[in-house]
Amino acid sequence: MIEEMAKDKAGAAERCREAYRKAQELQPKLNDVITFVDPEEQLKELPEEGLMRGVPIALKDNVNTKGILTTAGSRILSNYVPIYNAAIVDKLKAAGAVTIAKASMDELAMGGTNTTCFTGPAYNPWDQTRMTGGSSGGSAALVASGVVPMAIGSDTGDSVRKPASFCGIVGVKPTYGRISRYGIIPYASSLDHVGYFTRSIEDACVTLKVLAGRDDRDMTTSYRPVPDYSALLNSDMHGKKIAVFGNVMDSQQNQETVKIFNDLMAKLKERGAEVSVFHFDEDLMKVMLPTYYLIANCEATSNHSNLDGIRFGVREEGASMQEIMTNSRTKGFGPLIRRRFVIGSYGLFDENQERLFRKAQKVRRLIVNQLNDCLKDADCLIAPASGGIAPKLNDRSLNELSDNYLIAENHMCIGNFSGYPSMTVPMGFEDGCPIGVNLTCRAFEEETMFDFGKAIEEITGYKDLHAEVK
Repeated sequence: MIEEMAKDKAGAAERCREAYRKAQELQPKLNDVITFVDPEEQLKELPEEGLMRGVPIALKDNVNTKGILTTAGSRILSNYVPIYNAAIVDKLKAAGAVTIAKASMDELAMGGTNTTCFTGPAYNPWDQTRMTGGSSGGSAALVASGVVPMAIGSDTGDSVRKPASFCGIVGVKPTYGRISRYGIIPYASSLDHVGYFTRSIEDACVTLKVLAGRDDRDMTTSYRPVPDYSALLNSDMHGKKIAVFGNVMDSQQNQETVKIFNDLMAKLKERGAEVSVFHFDEDLMKVMLPTYYLIANCEATSNHSNLDGIRFGVREEGASMQEIMTNSRTKGFGPLIRRRFVIGSYGLFDENQERLFRKAQKVRRLIVNQLNDCLKDADCLIAPASGGIAPKLNDRSLNELSDNYLIAENHMCIGNFSGYPSMTVPMGFEDGCPIGVNLTCRAFEEETMFDFGKAIEEITGYKDLHAEVK
């Protein structure tokens, strides 16, 4: 779709205006936008050529946009207007993309529900009583509702790939260092990735070609050349080896999810793939989430120490500088963020760094070592992206500390621990709502990942899947 749009030069202006109009029309139903961006000035500056010329897109609201409000979903940043663009904004503009919205997100990208944004929760296009998933849920909803063919997200634990599952679209987290993070408001620097949503594998290939590449302003970016992913796309599964994530399958409680997944594996076998089962150490699986929380929240506490109402952020008055900072942070952050900062601060106390933070880093290495063992003999690790469809917004019945939930719902942070490419694509429907399958490949093997994704897309027929919002 993106390639066809880019070739249709005559339709660029009307296409972007229609996306802008549709986003505004759906806003009362989905609440997926924080700031609308009028496309008119951008349309005057369109390049003559570009892989995304005249393609309307949305940006997660932690992406810095010069002169445009960028809140990261937090009240404390509700007055922040950047003076520069993120690297990816300049890349997208050079390719001809037109931004029509800054999308809703969980506050400071911390969360998996998209219910903690200071503007209120985002609603799932397939069923507005359900969550989108987070933290990139607003971007996912804009793609899933057909407003834009691509939207930017960020992924620190599964913040692109879980919303992709809940919203029935493609969610890509490339290799750490494949896309510059310069100008992205951070969560946890060793885990953060720029990711994105599309409605087809072909569009995912085009998007990565536009976004990827070395950026000297982000020293973690790779010097590796960027392949032409579209030209290399090949859905032939003969000789491809798939490892099913055995621990995740053992933790599944929803038999409909298991059935959809097993049917997909059978069809991949029919297309020539070799399928086996790989089990991680069960103890490592159970500590995966606490390890993630400790590392992520320690890094977040450090990254956001400047949001104090003095250097950055909405200032609340006080009798002293200390009181100003206390009042600004207390009123500026939601309760979830305040709790996570308490965890992070505790882990960074001098007496706790070796006992907690360094130990978590060692556990992270053990988990990555197990993933490497798996991918020595397999091209791809695969599992359901979630134990079921998107939960209801008011569902309080989930036991999030049960062993089954800890594994079935949180395994995708392996892609962030390792930095390896990981992607979710739709695999089926339950009760009229989509559910996705997640695959993780070796570092910089996005080409292989897209090949698997294309095969799955051909099997399911879920290309350009989108919801008709009622």
